[in-house]
Amino acid sequence: MKLLFLHGWQSTPGGVKPTYLKDHGHEVLNPALPDDDFDEAVRIAQAEYDCHHPDVLVGSSRGGAVAMNVEIDVPLVLLCPAWKRWGTATTVKPGTIILHSQADDVVPFADSQELLRNSSLPESAPVVFGHEHRLADPESLAKMLEAVEAVENPAARSTCAQRGSSAQ
Repeated sequence: MKLLFLHGWQSTPGGVKPTYLKDHGHEVLNPALPDDDFDEAVRIAQAEYDCHHPDVLVGSSRGGAVAMNVEIDVPLVLLCPAWKRWGTATTVKPGTIILHSQADDVVPFADSQELLRNSSLPESAPVVFGHEHRLADPESLAKMLEAVEAVENPAARSTCAQRGSSAQ
């Protein structure tokens, strides 16, 4: 599966998460996004999407906010999306998977709950796991992979959400 992975603020391409996805058999497009110009980051992400037609768009933290501001028609997986800090989008499309730690000390978990309400998605929709913002521990990486692969298979998506719904 071809993925467009949008990294977070003060992150760079080739980090732990996109490398994990690549190591598990996915083609991962991972453009460098400028930290100091959100609109330019959105333009870069849009150009990558338009040029390469990925199957899934994954956005981590600020990359999640970028992803929410790109015009797409593919599934969206958001990791602790920092949508309240950047961009103008306040909703996500149906079928979006949000992964977030309740222990996140950078982007409040309540922001993802609000995003779900804004989008008329059930508050039970986020996959809750992890012990911090980065979601780079082995369990979190495995849940990210599961979520990415679940959006391709809607039957697997409901299983993914059900297994991840218990808070840690």
